[in-house]
Amino acid sequence: MASDDATLREQILDAALELAAEGSWEAVRLHQVALRLGVSLDTVRREFSEKEDLVDAFFDRSDGAMLQSADRPEFATLSPRQRLRWLILAWLEALAPYRITVRQMIAGKLEPGHLHVQIPGLLRVSRTVQWMREAAGLNATFIRRALEETALTTIYLTTFARWLNDDSPDAIRTRQFLDRCLALAEGVAERLETPAGRIGAGE
Repeated sequence: MASDDATLREQILDAALELAAEGSWEAVRLHQVALRLGVSLDTVRREFSEKEDLVDAFFDRSDGAMLQSADRPEFATLSPRQRLRWLILAWLEALAPYRITVRQMIAGKLEPGHLHVQIPGLLRVSRTVQWMREAAGLNATFIRRALEETALTTIYLTTFARWLNDDSPDAIRTRQFLDRCLALAEGVAERLETPAGRIGAGE
């Protein structure tokens, strides 16, 4: 077992995902993860204080894959709309091998009475959207930024929801849905850029 903390965290997460694939995410227990890795339960606890932390780490991994994909040279040549498409799809593709497990994770978060995981979940959505904005080079400020963030959050979440149950080849239906959403958002943004559409125009 490697002693590097980052490597250990990845191994714990991988073991939990393997167990989920063999049964279900709901059935995964941290003592099973420890047993699979041949470490103590306290070793797992030092890295993840509760099972829900594994879900956050899994989505953090997807955030990282998304940002790493933006390092490819061709990314810099894309338009803002194309960059957002690239980033959202890269985020989803990192989750794709575990789509069933992801559905189970989300279902667990949405269960009534789980406010202790739902509120942090909303904060992590905001964090992912902020990293998307950074990677795409979106620089709006004040009211324009708020509108931009709201639109991007809506596109990201609705695309994610569509992807969760999309069994089409290469998630083509999700890709088409995302393209429509981005085209609509771009059209609205262009109208807002015209003198008549500018916020505060005529005041």
